[in-house]
Amino acid sequence: MKTTQTNILLVEDDASLSTVLADYLRSKDYTVETANNGKEAWELIMIKHYDLIISDIMMPRMNGFELLKLVRAQYPDMPMIMLTAKVDRDDIMHAYELGCDDYVTKPFSMDILICKMEAVLRRCCVRLETEQTEWQLGDLLFDSVRQQIGDQHLSSRENDLLKMLCQSMNNLVDRNRILMSIWGADTYFNARSLSVYINHLRKYLGENSPVRIMSVHGKGYKMVIMD
Repeated sequence: MKTTQTNILLVEDDASLSTVLADYLRSKDYTVETANNGKEAWELIMIKHYDLIISDIMMPRMNGFELLKLVRAQYPDMPMIMLTAKVDRDDIMHAYELGCDDYVTKPFSMDILICKMEAVLRRCCVRLETEQTEWQLGDLLFDSVRQQIGDQHLSSRENDLLKMLCQSMNNLVDRNRILMSIWGADTYFNARSLSVYINHLRKYLGENSPVRIMSVHGKGYKMVIMD
């Protein structure tokens, strides 16, 4: 696999291990950025693109399980490998139940880790080739890769919100799920922001569009195609 353009986020609170592993991955032509804990990692993930996340579990501020849960809610196809000293069967099962792609226990072989990374990345590429990225919304084409609907360019949050609604076409998308996925927290101010973004999307669709974003009081939103 060509690794030159593969961006890795390494989340590890052990500074020595983080430095050694990051240097090794860079020597294999990966681009590597590091974070010391889950909260720092999540802040990076929200503003940057990564092809793979490698995360420890036991970390301060936000542990690896919490980070994995947030990543899966917001970026369901982003590959994530858990790297940890926790070898308890229940911990391993919990990581897979939350959606990790692989689980590597410390101590580990660097070469084995690389093999697991490349296997995970290959599986991800197959998924992405079949994932829907475009939706015809009335007279407008929504391209989630280009972040564009018709001639209107979308912000990252507008794009993520519209994609969530399109993926659940004609079905309710829970308000809390949206807030946790896109904003990372269900707060009053984030809820106000969500309302603003919904209004933006309605404006982009246009008043005469057969595609509507309906508000379901106290629950969330639903994108529907009107007869």
